[in-house]
Amino acid sequence: MRFVVDAQLPPGVAKWLRERGHDAEHVFDRFPPSVSDASIWDYAAQTGAVVVSKDQDFATRVLLTPRGPAVVWLRVGNTSKTALLGWMTGQWPIVEAALQRGDRLVEVT
Repeated sequence: MRFVVDAQLPPGVAKWLRERGHDAEHVFDRFPPSVSDASIWDYAAQTGAVVVSKDQDFATRVLLTPRGPAVVWLRVGNTSKTALLGWMTGQWPIVEAALQRGDRLVEVT
């Protein structure tokens, strides 16, 4: 799978995804820090990427837009990168299964 990791998440999340065999990049690899959500959304749609974000705006956009990329909405508060990646490790099989089923919004709590 292909992923684009949003700005609220550390670049290490993209690295973590690549280590698991995915094609992943952080938005700062491609865009300036001032990039808009709309630009990220369009880029993900054009490249077939799933947006990974803590931003509810992307989740809302999925619900209001019949076409576009899938979104993995990480519902986690501020935490260290190590704790975040540990939490993701336990949740990721569920995320992958949902995306493989064709779910466009995967909410991870």
